[in-house]
Amino acid sequence: MTKKRYFIQIAYDGSLYHGWQTQPNAVTVQELLDKAMSVFFRQPVETLGCGRTDSGVHATEFFAHFDVENCAEEKVLVAVAGINAMLPYQIAVKRILPVHNDAHARFDATARAYKYYLHFDKDPFKINRSWLMKDRLDIGLMNKAAEELLNYTDFSCFSKSNTQTFTNNCKIMQAGFETQNEGLVFTIEADRFLRNMVRAIVGTLVRVGKGEIGIEDFKNIIDSKNRSNAGQSVPACGLYLVSVKYPYINVSIKA
Repeated sequence: MTKKRYFIQIAYDGSLYHGWQTQPNAVTVQELLDKAMSVFFRQPVETLGCGRTDSGVHATEFFAHFDVENCAEEKVLVAVAGINAMLPYQIAVKRILPVHNDAHARFDATARAYKYYLHFDKDPFKINRSWLMKDRLDIGLMNKAAEELLNYTDFSCFSKSNTQTFTNNCKIMQAGFETQNEGLVFTIEADRFLRNMVRAIVGTLVRVGKGEIGIEDFKNIIDSKNRSNAGQSVPACGLYLVSVKYPYINVSIKA
């Protein structure tokens, strides 16, 4: 039997799902994708994602790898329409790429980027897409604090407890807010992220923007390596995984 590995690129609205990863007694993106692909290829197909997104978190760019046996590459590469026809509207396959058989969607990723959206005025069209923030924020002060993230590597203070990771070190290459569509968007890129890390960072930066803590306080929180010192995690609805980079995938398309 001939087994061949592929990457599948998808986008999804996470509002209705309990995250990416298959779990008992909850509907997830991975569960629905694996079922649709298994039907299309007429064999059991199990994907392995580039990471895990929590319940309610979205992705405009998400990669997973999967293997199929005794299936012509031509059929696999034109499977996008057939798989999409079996998926709900909230999940869309963008493309399927042939990769070498040792390629790994999670461990081979060299960088990931997230965006977090906030808005300040009630808007029914941003429900489950952005966080409604009632307090006005000092974006300049928040960006000064965000710049400090690039000077650190240990982000234990922003990590969910008991995640069984070998290290809490990450290299952040970009972090900052900008105004957009009568709201704010926070963009952060790093080589890896810890569980709940982006939402905890945004929650702490919001405290800076509200004047509750200063820049030195923010730095002291990172130095403390203590999650209880950082701000609360902001709601999942505003968080999007927007980019995953690999050394052997040169062209990235957006949802």
